[in-house]
Amino acid sequence: MILIRSWAGNIWIYLWIALGVILSCIFGWFVPQSLVVAYWNRFILPTALWGLRVFGGISIEVRGRQYLNQEQAVYASKHESALETYTMTTIVTRGVMILKKELTYIPFFGWAQWLYGLIPVDRGAGARAMKKMLAAAQKRVAEKRPIIIFPEGHRMKPGTTQKYKPGFLFMAQNLKLPVIPVALNTGMFWPRSSTKHLPGKVIIEFMEPMVPGSDKNAFIEELQAKIEAKCAELNEETVKNYPYTAVNLAEK
Repeated sequence: MILIRSWAGNIWIYLWIALGVILSCIFGWFVPQSLVVAYWNRFILPTALWGLRVFGGISIEVRGRQYLNQEQAVYASKHESALETYTMTTIVTRGVMILKKELTYIPFFGWAQWLYGLIPVDRGAGARAMKKMLAAAQKRVAEKRPIIIFPEGHRMKPGTTQKYKPGFLFMAQNLKLPVIPVALNTGMFWPRSSTKHLPGKVIIEFMEPMVPGSDKNAFIEELQAKIEAKCAELNEETVKNYPYTAVNLAEK
């Protein structure tokens, strides 16, 4: 039964994303970017996530809404699954993500991301890439679009982490914006390397904004400790409510 629901949820969500990509590539060149953003965040993605709940059994709870800032902030989020990439901009409705430059080269899919206004970064280009990323971010912030970034750089298995990359802090300091930590438990239900999704309640929790100080390393360590501690709490809560998700949690 779980496998059937998993495939039903997969088919539904990816059909809607495919529809969004196709229509973006047809009409996105001729309409204001604000319409492309609204089309995705108010229609395509909410409909996709509705079907994921109905057919796949995955619902989404948002905590800490009082900390949301829809215009001037850098969101530093844990990254465990593809699910948060589909969900975050339905919550931070004008948010723009930082993504690997290689993803923009994918036909249609990459073009749709560019038309939406996502910011590509070439990780191998060093300081030059950081300056280019910052310039693009400054433009988006001027358009009142907050920045969403995954400091670990790629998806991690629940219960694991690696040292956060400093790009989010470089951006926050230069843009003079607060950093809003984001914890989640998406990987407990939507594993990074599996097409089998488990039903249950995904939690995305926004925490109190942090203002970068002069000690960069201390700030990164504090942010990472805060996000990882909250993720550990969410994972514990998840296993208690849905014992079958423990299979997706890293062994201690």
